Amino acid sequence: MNIIDNDLLSIQESRIIIENASKAQKMLATFPQEKLDELVERMAEEIGKHVRELAIMSKDETDYGKWQDKYIKNRFACEYVTNKLRGIRCVGIIREDKENKTMDVGVPMGVIVALIPATSPVSTTIYKALIAIKSGNAIVFSPHPRAKKTIGKALDIMIRAAEGYGLPEGAVSYLHTVTPAGTIELMNHKETSLIMNTGVPGMLKAAYKAGKPVIYGGNGNGPAFIERSADIKQAVRDIIASKTFDNGMVSSAEQSVVVDSCIAAEVKQEMQNSGAYFMTEEESQKLGSLLFHLDGSIDSEMVGKSALELAKRAGFCVPDNTLVLISEQKYVSETNPYVKEKLCPVLAYYIEDDWMNACEKCIELLLSERNGHTLVIHSKNEDVIRQFALKKPVGRVLVNTAASFGSMGVTTNLFPALTLGSGSAGKGMTSDNVSPMNLIYIRKVGYGVRNIDEITNGVLTIEKTAMSCMPKPKEHNQYEMKMLQHILEEVIKEIKK
Repeated sequence: MNIIDNDLLSIQESRIIIENASKAQKMLATFPQEKLDELVERMAEEIGKHVRELAIMSKDETDYGKWQDKYIKNRFACEYVTNKLRGIRCVGIIREDKENKTMDVGVPMGVIVALIPATSPVSTTIYKALIAIKSGNAIVFSPHPRAKKTIGKALDIMIRAAEGYGLPEGAVSYLHTVTPAGTIELMNHKETSLIMNTGVPGMLKAAYKAGKPVIYGGNGNGPAFIERSADIKQAVRDIIASKTFDNGMVSSAEQSVVVDSCIAAEVKQEMQNSGAYFMTEEESQKLGSLLFHLDGSIDSEMVGKSALELAKRAGFCVPDNTLVLISEQKYVSETNPYVKEKLCPVLAYYIEDDWMNACEKCIELLLSERNGHTLVIHSKNEDVIRQFALKKPVGRVLVNTAASFGSMGVTTNLFPALTLGSGSAGKGMTSDNVSPMNLIYIRKVGYGVRNIDEITNGVLTIEKTAMSCMPKPKEHNQYEMKMLQHILEEVIKEIKK
């Protein structure tokens, strides 16, 4: 009887594909921006022909979300992102200041290891592959085991298309035998330059132990505050649309709604009119007990399910038109399941007396998981908006828009991205909407504009002026005078060297 050790197979495969990626990247680093752009266009064009079937395939394989919404995300990745990438220079001379005689040269990081979640497997894979090649990097993917067939198929399509136009073999590759041991080997390998972890918190500690730069697009507990001056109908419409998109699996989607007390009744009525169901305390407890395991980890079988399905599993009835389940809460505590990120159409609901109390509540919610991701404020009061922007421990603040769409750059002018950093308040090296510019380092070039004689003469002039302006030293400060003279002499010596 043969016993197959998948960990050993995965580790061995990791070493081979990383070494191949390193060789491929050295070739890729010689490509001009125009050639990299051609590869990106070909990859995007080819994968664009398959995004619908891949959306259906990912829904079938993972049993997460809605394939129709995944189709939208897939098209966003291969069409909108590609359009935004056109004209951006990432490698070679990317900026030149002729007046000040300086240049910026973009240099690829090298080999990137990319961890892909099961929640948005295709769109995240497309996006990461495009921005990596755009910036001259090789990229090795570790697919989520729950979505590895779909991710593998998407990558095979892009690899085949790009290699037909000169992409070095191995520049885009992926782990076929997926195990935690193999993924850790990828991250620890000496040829790995950067780790991009999108939505795989279980691998975050291992990523940091690898000692490489880490870009983390992770979980968060994003609140949405509806302030008294807000357009209530539009705010509610945005929140419901955002939280129901792909059944609430977008990491930046609203997790809690905080409402100004003077408009609370109107907001509640509007939410009920828009398909929100306010659970009783008993119903909240039933559902809350199912969302997470005893160790605090999310129950994957509750992820991406519709409101109707969630209510059915919790054992209570809701109207057929229910889109979102809402639990009314007062306090933030570690044991409260509604305080956490809920990757399904479920919201916590808080009422606060004024914007200052709402501000504190939002801070509490953001800090409860210490991964400040995204905050939304619905308001027409610019002073309140600015206070929220200045004070919140969060990666991005969105104003008067739906979190799922605003964060990705669909309804805002933020860079269109499917990895949203939470580095400013959470984990990872950046809080940016990650772009190819996060995957390079910039080499600074400065031309000499002053010669050493000018500097030396300038210091001597300063010394003479300083000495002539000094009052005649008194006996008690002669020591200080000698000290100053000595310092000036040492400075001049150093410059003359």
